Amino acid sequence: MVTNIPITKARINLGSIIRKVRLDKEYVVLEKDGYPVAGIMDIDEFEDYLELHNARIQKEVINSAGEYKKGNFRPARELLRDIKSRKKHV
Repeated sequence: MVTNIPITKARINLGSIIRKVRLDKEYVVLEKDGYPVAGIMDIDEFEDYLELHNARIQKEVINSAGEYKKGNFRPARELLRDIKSRKKHV
């Protein structure tokens, strides 16, 4: 859900706006003089957004997908077992 709100009203209700964004995963568009100027979204989603726009990470995702298609992967249980065994040896 997207809610548009004037900046002056957002300033007064910032706590409740942040709560809605964090808990209900809502988006808020801040308006100045009736024009949208900024948006508020949950920090987890924002971090995902930043990663998607990072060229290095995009390249890693493409490479990983290619490796997966080639069959170069292993079950998660195996990976977790290896991680646990390495922790024991450190």
